[in-house]
Amino acid sequence: MTTPPSGSALLLTSAGAKIPMLQAARQAWLRLFPTGSIIAGDMQPLSVSRAFADSFWQMPATIHANKTELRRGCIERNIKVILPSRDAELLFWAQNRSYFADAGIHIIVSPEAGINLCLDKLAFAEFGRQHQLAIIPASLQTDDINAEQFVVKERFGAGAKSIGLALTKTQAKQHAKQLQAPIYQPMQSGKEISIDAWLDRDSSVKGLILRQRDKVVAGESQISTTFSDAALAKQFSHILAQLNLTGPVVMQAIIDASGKPHIIECNSRFGGASTLSIVAGLDSLYWSFLQAIQPEAQLSDFTAATQQIRQLRYSMDTYQYDPDF
Repeated sequence: MTTPPSGSALLLTSAGAKIPMLQAARQAWLRLFPTGSIIAGDMQPLSVSRAFADSFWQMPATIHANKTELRRGCIERNIKVILPSRDAELLFWAQNRSYFADAGIHIIVSPEAGINLCLDKLAFAEFGRQHQLAIIPASLQTDDINAEQFVVKERFGAGAKSIGLALTKTQAKQHAKQLQAPIYQPMQSGKEISIDAWLDRDSSVKGLILRQRDKVVAGESQISTTFSDAALAKQFSHILAQLNLTGPVVMQAIIDASGKPHIIECNSRFGGASTLSIVAGLDSLYWSFLQAIQPEAQLSDFTAATQQIRQLRYSMDTYQYDPDF
C-alpha cells in the first residue's frame, strides 16, 4: 500500500527487511492508538517491509538539505512518532528533533552528545578509560595496545563485515590498510552478550535485560538466550547511566572466564534482536511511544521474566498475488 493511512501514524525509518522490529513497533503503537497505522520508510523502493506495513514511504535521504521535505512528508502522512533504526541516521534526527517537534512530530532518539560518543569507537574507549569503566581499550596505534592478538575495526559505523579478529601485530597492520579509519583493540575471549536497556529522560536505567549471543551471523544475533546476573546488571546500569542516552539502547560485551565484563560498544537505538527483551519484560517501545505522546504519563513497572527465553531468528518466504510494487 502507498496511500497515507488514516489515524495517528508511526514511522519506522530504514525499515528495509526489519519485519520483527516493525511488528513489535505495531503492537506497541496500537496499544496507544487502536486505529493508528504503521508506516515503513526507506530510500529503497523494493523494501520487504512495505509488504508488512500499512503503507510505505520511499523517503529522501536523512540529510539537512532534505529536512523541510522530510517534515512536510511526515505532516502529510499524519506521522506523530518516528523510530529511527540505523546508526547513520541518528545524528540527523537528534540535531533536528526540535524542528520536527514544532510540527507535533516526536522522535525516539538520544541526545546528540550521547550518540556521538557511541558512534566513535575510539572516543567510546577513551571515555571508558577516563571514567574507569569496563570498556575495551582502543587506539590508532598497535604499540599502544598491550596484547598478543588484536582486533581491527572501523572507528565509525557498523564494521562487522570488515572486522579483523585474533590477528598478530603484523596481520593487524596489514588488515588496517583495507579500512577507512581503522582502530586497534586487544583480542578478548569469552562469552559474547548483549544488554538491552531503556533509559528515561534523566538517563536513568528503568529496565535491563541480559541475553547471550549464542550464534552471531554478520554481526547480528541469530540465536540468543536471556539470562540473569544481578551483579552484571548493576554494573551495566551504572555504565549506561553515564553515557547521556535516553530511550532504547543495546550494548555489546564479552564476559571472560572469571566473569568480568569487557564492553565492546553501545548502539543508541533499538537493536535488531532487541525484540527478545520485549518478550522478556522490557517494554521499551511502548514506554518510548507513551513518553513521546504523553510526557507526564505514568510508565508501568519493569518486571523481568523469571524463566530463560531463547530467540531464534530466521528467514521466511511470503507471496503477493497481483503485487502493487
